[in-house]
Amino acid sequence: MAPSTAVDVKKTLDSYQARRGEFRILEVPRMQYLMLDGHGDPNTSPAFAEAITALYPVAYKLKFASKNELGRDYVVPPLEGLWWSPDMSAFTSARDKSRWNWTLMIMVPEWIDAEMVETARTVAARKADSSAAIENVRFETLEEGLCVQTLHIGSFDDETATLARLHDEFIPNNGLAMTGTHHEIYFSDFRKVEPSKLRTILRQPVTKRA
Repeated sequence: MAPSTAVDVKKTLDSYQARRGEFRILEVPRMQYLMLDGHGDPNTSPAFAEAITALYPVAYKLKFASKNELGRDYVVPPLEGLWWSPDMSAFTSARDKSRWNWTLMIMVPEWIDAEMVETARTVAARKADSSAAIENVRFETLEEGLCVQTLHIGSFDDETATLARLHDEFIPNNGLAMTGTHHEIYFSDFRKVEPSKLRTILRQPVTKRA
């Protein structure tokens, strides 16, 4: 019997496709995630690093439970982040990271249910070196609907020009208005990869202007 192939959403889902230098309008379906909230500069906030070390153990417990109990294997999806601030200039012209709010998250396949998530969270929390933040990991659905996205290659601080073009030119020029929360999908591990080589999807939910 041939070994089962692990599903990789980066290859199978349209919402994980983007090209550098191209803004694309698409409909993003409702999806479910492991989530953890925080605030402040991601470069200096201990809570940001804690959130990452809390999410991944739960995500991997779910992956192995799915493979061993359901016979459905998958590649753990990339880390993602929702970002917002009372003043969106904190992301573009000002780049005041101390004012940023964020939700870090990892997508969970549709066949995973809340009971499996709770079991995975409980098992992950039992490890002696587990993060205390695991107890704050929640399971939630997100339905973004109509969105615009592009692929950014390079440092996070170099996103400014792309976001300004997206917010101030592409969205209004196409009869759209921003709604929802700025969304990033990290194809690269920013703890290990050189900043100039980071690959990140930048996504903005939108609505059609009346």
